[in-house]
Amino acid sequence: MPRAPKLASFPAIRGALKFYQICSIITGTMLLLLVAEMVVKYAVGYELFLGGSGGFLWFAPVVETASGLESTGDGFNLSLGILVAHGWFYVVYLISCFRVWSLMRWNLGRLAMLAAGGIVPLLSFFMEARVARDVKSYLAQREADELHSRSEHSSLTHAIPTENKR
Repeated sequence: MPRAPKLASFPAIRGALKFYQICSIITGTMLLLLVAEMVVKYAVGYELFLGGSGGFLWFAPVVETASGLESTGDGFNLSLGILVAHGWFYVVYLISCFRVWSLMRWNLGRLAMLAAGGIVPLLSFFMEARVARDVKSYLAQREADELHSRSEHSSLTHAIPTENKR
């Protein structure tokens, strides 16, 4: 059975949770953009470009060559930019997952589910909601239990006479 998080780490857990929530939403959004880009590229045969001869934002056809698919557009390849940005931000997302996981002292399966949120479309949104709910309720319950435990063991509450003890 894993050990419970220390009370002193609760502020760090709250900060890690907020960072995880932000990373989860950004990663999920970028993954959806990446899936849309891949559908447009491989099913329709176009890539999105920023600037160049086609204007501010335009689609350029992708042609089949001997070495694979090649884009015919010029300017900044926004499709490739989305791919690279998601890849790098997924690393940041993994760091946020690891931080929450290690502070909460969860099992390894939970870390795998958190990491899958950046690979499976829409999963990061569901995991973000579930993790936030679980962590917040756990912290609130532990703090309430600790407060109740301290009030029972306080010497002041036992020394004050009440109506029932007279």
